[in-house]
Amino acid sequence: MRLTVGFGARPDATAEEVLALLPDLENVVAVSTVDARLELATAVARARDWRVVTFSAAELASVEVPTPSARVAAAVGTPSVAEAAALLAVGEPAAVLVHPKRSAGRVTVAVAAPAPPVTVVGIGADGYDGLTAAGRDALAGAEVVLGSERQLDLLPDGAQQRVAWPSPLVPALPGLLAAHHGRRVCVLASGDPMYHGIGSTLVRLLGRRSVTVVSHPSSVSLACARLGWALDDVAVVSAVGRSVDRLRGVLHDGRRVLVLSAGRGTPAEVWRILEDAGFADSEVTVLEALGGPGERIHHDVTAAGPLNIVAVACRGAGGLALVPGLADPRYDSDGQLTKREIRAVTLAALGPRPGELLWDVGAGSGSIAIEWLRAHPSCRAVAVERDPVRAGRVAVNAARLGVPQLSVVEGSAPAALDGLPAPDAVFVGGGVTADGVFERCWAALRPGGRLVVNAVTVESERRVLDLHATHGGELTRIAVNRAAPVGGFLGWRPMLPVTQWVVWR
Repeated sequence: MRLTVGFGARPDATAEEVLALLPDLENVVAVSTVDARLELATAVARARDWRVVTFSAAELASVEVPTPSARVAAAVGTPSVAEAAALLAVGEPAAVLVHPKRSAGRVTVAVAAPAPPVTVVGIGADGYDGLTAAGRDALAGAEVVLGSERQLDLLPDGAQQRVAWPSPLVPALPGLLAAHHGRRVCVLASGDPMYHGIGSTLVRLLGRRSVTVVSHPSSVSLACARLGWALDDVAVVSAVGRSVDRLRGVLHDGRRVLVLSAGRGTPAEVWRILEDAGFADSEVTVLEALGGPGERIHHDVTAAGPLNIVAVACRGAGGLALVPGLADPRYDSDGQLTKREIRAVTLAALGPRPGELLWDVGAGSGSIAIEWLRAHPSCRAVAVERDPVRAGRVAVNAARLGVPQLSVVEGSAPAALDGLPAPDAVFVGGGVTADGVFERCWAALRPGGRLVVNAVTVESERRVLDLHATHGGELTRIAVNRAAPVGGFLGWRPMLPVTQWVVWR
């Protein structure tokens, strides 16, 4: 296996520090880094008799990597040095990180290798007989076929080497592909490879030019055909490698939902969530082995086979509103909660868009990050909270409100922000007066990103006014009064006013 080493280092790092981080590697052909570290790279290469390759920050910034760093982007001009340099140095269209980034002291290293182009063939429960001519031709021409044991067992005898997926799959995938560089590789996928399938993972890993996809009807398409449901009017939730709590976010009376199961236990998990969320009157259908000889459709969630999809015709009144500003009692809180009126205004200022990443700094109960995620399924968020009890509460709130994918970082900003991917938006709900918090958030923010601060105390408002004088932006004073009993009458009780600062990068 031909390897390339990429490293990033502070200006005062030494070659010994770089070499100490590297595992015992054979077949390394090059060491690579950003061009500003050419002298250090030359010393590392001389010690191991490797070739030196360097790249500009702009070249490195063009490479998609698993763990971009806002801090590195602010310091160097690219969100990745080690990973991006290792991948670029391979010099072939398909490259993978066989040793992901790791850091110690002043140095970060990563190791990459060339990978083969891959053809992904979708296969259903009907097995080989259900494949298109293109799918059969791809398998006939392959030297190596990768897939689950169940999928490999569907194929007739052949001369190809057959390799069953290891578990866990995703961390092992780069090394597995690199091991078959130079061979014709075919990967089997369940149903449509690009619909919650391995095809999407391979495209992210290798790039679209190195992956050819031969599609097959998805289980969702087959389920809709059996149920008579319109495919464009169905919500789909995947429980494969993910929490089934995502189902909670799409439950609305009259809604049709399909849950991609992780196995036999998923239908029962779906039923428990329906009961907990107030949708126990829903009709639940389990569809097993669709398209195959063992196809079975029934309503017994306790008797599901391993290959199933769950259909839910929702009936209930407990669904969550779609717009920001969920009722305050929806959140478990110790009082550190952005109230619903302020929350709605704050989300409007943050302006979530599909695929964007939010940092919620000083998350409290997590309401801003949670409602950011609820704006679109592809939105991402990191909630940073220094108090361990509150951090745990954030995770519980996120699961109960249908966004269990929320990443919770326990720690104090700005130190807790180290290593996080660069955000498209930042909300500072607490800690704006702490040294370095604004500076770190502002430096990490992507071009075109926005930062929103809600100030309640005199000290935080003073800090916001100073920052506004330097960076500009918009200031808004938000005052909310809620009606409350006053003896036998109603009166207005004011909430603490909030000074909101919005600024764009």
